[in-house]
Amino acid sequence: MSTDPNEFDLIVIGSGPSGQKAAVQAAKAKKTVALIERDKVLGGACVHRGTIPSKTLRENALRVKHMRQNAELSNFVLAEDTEMATLIDRLDEVLLAHDDYMQRQISRNGIERIHGRASFVDSTHLKIEKVKGETEVIKGRNIIIATGSFPRTPDNIPVDHEHIFDSDSILSMLYLPSSLTVLGGGVIASEYASIFQALGVKVTMIDRYPRPLGFLDEDLTDKFVHNFETSGGTWIGDTIVNKVSWDGLSNVITECEDGTVVKSEKLLCAAGRLANVGDLKIENAGLSLNDRGLIPVDEDLRTEVKNIFAAGDVIGPPSLASASMEQGRRASCNALEISIGKMNQMIPSGIYGIPELSSVGLSEQQARDKYDDVIVGKALFEEIARGQISGVQDGMLKLVCDSEGKKVLGVMVVGEGATELVHIGQMALLADADVDIFVESIFNFPTLAEAYRVAALSVIGQRSAGTNAF
Repeated sequence: MSTDPNEFDLIVIGSGPSGQKAAVQAAKAKKTVALIERDKVLGGACVHRGTIPSKTLRENALRVKHMRQNAELSNFVLAEDTEMATLIDRLDEVLLAHDDYMQRQISRNGIERIHGRASFVDSTHLKIEKVKGETEVIKGRNIIIATGSFPRTPDNIPVDHEHIFDSDSILSMLYLPSSLTVLGGGVIASEYASIFQALGVKVTMIDRYPRPLGFLDEDLTDKFVHNFETSGGTWIGDTIVNKVSWDGLSNVITECEDGTVVKSEKLLCAAGRLANVGDLKIENAGLSLNDRGLIPVDEDLRTEVKNIFAAGDVIGPPSLASASMEQGRRASCNALEISIGKMNQMIPSGIYGIPELSSVGLSEQQARDKYDDVIVGKALFEEIARGQISGVQDGMLKLVCDSEGKKVLGVMVVGEGATELVHIGQMALLADADVDIFVESIFNFPTLAEAYRVAALSVIGQRSAGTNAF
């Protein structure tokens, strides 16, 4: 271990979910660690411009939706000039608490926190430009890039952060708009579209693909689109956007290749994200981005330069905070040659739209492609007592099993609470359990978790009948 204060066993660039876990893991291994963050607060875009702000808005959107659903009790109507600040009223409190927790964690683990902007001098040295203009050079035997991502903006979408927003600036709107066009059908687009729709905004989603969230099981996306459209939203798929412009008065005009024209007060462009390495000068370290604008890594999260690793959104999908945390921890272990097992591929996806969507393992189509024949069991929340009590009507839990109706291959859930419920199925997959475990287990009544028993009984019924038709 070096005694040079400017030399570290590990330098981590970025304090988001992956960077934080990478730094703490190395510190727990008694290594010297520096954590570089250019913002004055820790947590990265995930905390301050993404996950936590959007989920805070989502909580209030759910409250508004529930009050509207119970109009006989509350007769609730949002004011036309509702300020966005009132809809994320607890955000500052949440962020301050989170930053305080992270600061204490970094401090008690003896991690050197450096506030500044980093750039590579070579593969082991970084120049740090600090807030007041001074610079210093530090050396790392190993370096982890965990700088996250930034919104991709197509040339034909003139984002101005006033009328036309990207996913980092959408919550900077002063007032809740009356109408919103959302370009894209990925996670961010789907979450914001359904959240604003629940707040009473007239939302139109436009995407080049036939359905949103195309990586998910079709039954889940069908439920999502049905819920979105019955709530008043408009989904336009298989459509190419040619031009977006502000008319200078009151509307953003979206012109599509097929002649469709959509007018709205505001527009959100959620067309994917790119690795946030613009200031890093990665070429000085011998690195380059791939054709998707991301840093390529191997299964150990090592880049093409032996001592440099990368984790989190900067390397691309699954781009989930949960996966990024584990990637950061593993990158740290691999860099420091700490023995770990193979990263488990049973990573649940969680989309915090309204309704929530979550899945783990294989979708029905993936299972059919791999095994030809499968047995599928479904449980509709409207047929579950808790679903009726809580008003969670447009929800479903789906189990995909092998052709014998025994081994669980995948679990999909759509509906409020989906991101919590999926973990029961995840544990069954990790334990390589038969579907019978859901029948042999006793669930609290009334709960949505009972849907596992209902779906499992459907699978067992088909197994016993010798048919795999649902």
